[in-house]
Amino acid sequence: MRPYRFILSGGGTGGHIYPAIAIANELKLRFPDAEFLFVGAEDKMEMQKVPQAGYAIKGLWIAGLQRKITLQNMMFPFKVIASLLKSRKIIKQFKPDVVIGTGGFASGPLLQMANMLGIPTVIQEQNSFPGITNKLLSKKADAICVAYENLERFFPKEKMKVTGNPVRQDLIAIENKRDEAIKYLQLDSNKKTLLVLGGSLGARRVNQLIEKELESIVAQGVQVIWQCGKLYFEEYKKYNSSSVQVVAFIERMDLVYAAADVIISRAGASSVSELCIVGKPVIFIPSPNVAEDHQTKNAKAIVDKKGALMLKEQELDSLFSVVFEALMKDQGKQAQLSENIKALAMPEATKLIADEIVKLIK
Repeated sequence: MRPYRFILSGGGTGGHIYPAIAIANELKLRFPDAEFLFVGAEDKMEMQKVPQAGYAIKGLWIAGLQRKITLQNMMFPFKVIASLLKSRKIIKQFKPDVVIGTGGFASGPLLQMANMLGIPTVIQEQNSFPGITNKLLSKKADAICVAYENLERFFPKEKMKVTGNPVRQDLIAIENKRDEAIKYLQLDSNKKTLLVLGGSLGARRVNQLIEKELESIVAQGVQVIWQCGKLYFEEYKKYNSSSVQVVAFIERMDLVYAAADVIISRAGASSVSELCIVGKPVIFIPSPNVAEDHQTKNAKAIVDKKGALMLKEQELDSLFSVVFEALMKDQGKQAQLSENIKALAMPEATKLIADEIVKLIK
């Protein structure tokens, strides 16, 4: 009998790529002889990150629609047709047992073609408010793994399984890594550490906020790890100092999480899931520039259970310094937020998703 074969597609941002890699890693543990192929969007970060994780990847000529009339938008129908044809060729050649989509531009045409060819498909929806691609794909999908409850209004109830979002396994037990993290990151063990996460590409408004408040934050005796994103690194690297580390991208997320005392973060689905497992006090600053404002909904699901604080972008100038200073001074508040957010973690998510995939293997 030939080894099992899996095609995975997820990309555009780390929030789609890392869940796909986590799922592949879990399937590889179960089936060491299995063959894996990733499909991504040409020129997106998955074309670098997936090979770094040890998997082969093929690219589709696909991109999202812009919000205004552009040449790219006029090319969109041609890109979709080209991506469907290439997806058909990839599937015919690789002959997968199951095709798995974790979101991103490439997953749409790939899973659509898999459905047309009668290959079992699994959707992994990370957000509390699904995007239009997954809503459309869900009609033909065999299984839909979701991170939030009450998504019946978007997906067929009988296909859904609440699994949580896959996270990197090295985040499961960071409690014992603090000393290693302090040494690795060359931090002062006597100072509190603020970790600022704006996503792999960066978040302009978060970066502007930190730039404005940096002097005040450092004056409070706080050291800062500021992940500004690759789009903004050249602009902000001048703030590197003995108390501030400005980085474009973080490779050892386990160590920066272990070192952090308080975290400021966007509220992408994967980030929220990771932060639940990490169990540190968090101030969410959701991006308002995403479909259906889903980051605010993601953050609110945690805030409503008293697991984090949330500030909207329009509140930052008036409220941030007050909220941040109060949180840094209140050890009891920090402990309560940590306890509450950790209670919402779903550390077995990757295994549960793999269980659903295995059920579909013919």
